[in-house]
Amino acid sequence: MRVWNATREVWLASKVEVADRFLRRLIGLLGRASLSPEDGLLITRCDSIHTIGMRFPIDAIFVDRDLRVVKTIEALKPFRVVFPVRRAVAVLELPAGTIRQTRTHVGDQLRFLD
Repeated sequence: MRVWNATREVWLASKVEVADRFLRRLIGLLGRASLSPEDGLLITRCDSIHTIGMRFPIDAIFVDRDLRVVKTIEALKPFRVVFPVRRAVAVLELPAGTIRQTRTHVGDQLRFLD
């Protein structure tokens, strides 16, 4: 899957995996050494995350049911916890620096494309 920020007219990621089952959502990015610039993970039915056990920082974009950005977190370091984000139904985990590079902000409209 690919993710397009329609507000900024920029691609956020071109190779996004979807974690829509319990075990996949639980594992997330654990066990990976890094993310390449085009990679990402969309965790569905999710309003909070953690980076416990991870080896690298990530950017996190929380979206509501309309795929509008409700919160962004840049360069979330390993061994951190993000408590539930109001109105969030999913989170997109991306390589650190993606939010800044794409100028993604709260209120932006995202599109998920196959």
